[in-house]
Amino acid sequence: MQEDAYWIREKVKEHSKWFEDSLPMIASENVMSPLAKEMMISDFHDRYAEGLPGKRYYRGNIYVDQVELKCMELARKIFNCKFVDPRPTSGTVANMAALFALCEPGDTITTTSLDHGAHISTAKFGAVGQRGVKTVNYPFNTKDMIIDVDGARKVLLETRPKVAQFGLSVFLFPAPLKELQDTFDEIGCTVWYDAAHVLGLIAGGQFQDPLHEGAHFITASTHKTFPGPNHGIVLGENISEEMEKKMNSAVFPGVTSSHHLHAMAALAVTLAEWEIYGKQYAAQVCKNAKALGQALNELGMDVLCAHKGFTESHTLAVNVGAYGGGQQVSIDLEAANMITNKNMLPGDTSAVKPSGIRLGVQELTRVGMRESEMKEVARLIHKVAVKKQKPEHVKAEVIALKKNFTTVKYCIGDGFEAYKFHELI
Repeated sequence: MQEDAYWIREKVKEHSKWFEDSLPMIASENVMSPLAKEMMISDFHDRYAEGLPGKRYYRGNIYVDQVELKCMELARKIFNCKFVDPRPTSGTVANMAALFALCEPGDTITTTSLDHGAHISTAKFGAVGQRGVKTVNYPFNTKDMIIDVDGARKVLLETRPKVAQFGLSVFLFPAPLKELQDTFDEIGCTVWYDAAHVLGLIAGGQFQDPLHEGAHFITASTHKTFPGPNHGIVLGENISEEMEKKMNSAVFPGVTSSHHLHAMAALAVTLAEWEIYGKQYAAQVCKNAKALGQALNELGMDVLCAHKGFTESHTLAVNVGAYGGGQQVSIDLEAANMITNKNMLPGDTSAVKPSGIRLGVQELTRVGMRESEMKEVARLIHKVAVKKQKPEHVKAEVIALKKNFTTVKYCIGDGFEAYKFHELI
């Protein structure tokens, strides 16, 4: 019915207004630039392009091929790598492609466990389990929130995995790739790095350089610290031509058909913008994360790894077990227009009722917030989580703070209203 269609549109507009008035701190989200969003409603949205540029199964891809080749060229330049496949439709789809290309059922892969910050795709009930791959977890230094290097070396030598996988959803500090390089060489495993959360920081030179520290492949989503479309990518370096072909085939026809051409074009635009703005943005993200961690810590909240400066990424992990746990605190914060998520911390046994919340500053940075605003954000979080002030009272303060931070920065067309693109359609 016509009424249903307009009702749906109104709900989307209400959502946009809500986020315009909110402090979005989900570590896996961001907002795109106006040029990138324009790609999402272009005719690319309605088309198919199975295969590789110049080797498509359908006609009508003259301009699609040109855009995709430019996308690959830009990615090679920004990440200083040999291999690029921009066709995965999400980070998890990119992970699935890696599993098909690198592993057979019954093979062993080493990973981090969920309660130490891993992504669900490397769990037995996720993509790894669906591929029938055996997992062995690295020992983890919970105080420093990093893989234990000596323990990991021992596990690698004992299990001799087909693939050594790295990458986290609570990605506070770089993975010890350089420290384990000799071990990788000794056992001859492929090293795979899931950079979904930190791709923009890597591209901006602010985290680590996995492809030149021992990783053969990076898989990633492209909408977190890298503020592109909800899409995926695979990058590679120091790999054989045979392995390139395996990865291409794993992407298509392995785990994708048409690869969402509008999102690929939006990714290409974001890569082009990253050449101009990436280093500046990534640096400010890291400054803001440390500033927010420091401010929360000074208010008495238990931010993990205070002794290490809290984080070297966009993410903070905060233990709120003393204040009702991650489930309740995230609900209360949402009622005050602060959007976060509950998250398992080391020692937690339940993903439903964990002790922690996870905070990301990449979207607040994208709309222009800096260190001084992080102090105010911390004060508002503390009011709700610790002082237990009524969320509806704090909500007014959140809206007042956000009022001056609703336009996208670090992009071509700086000044675009981040949460009002629907009004341009």
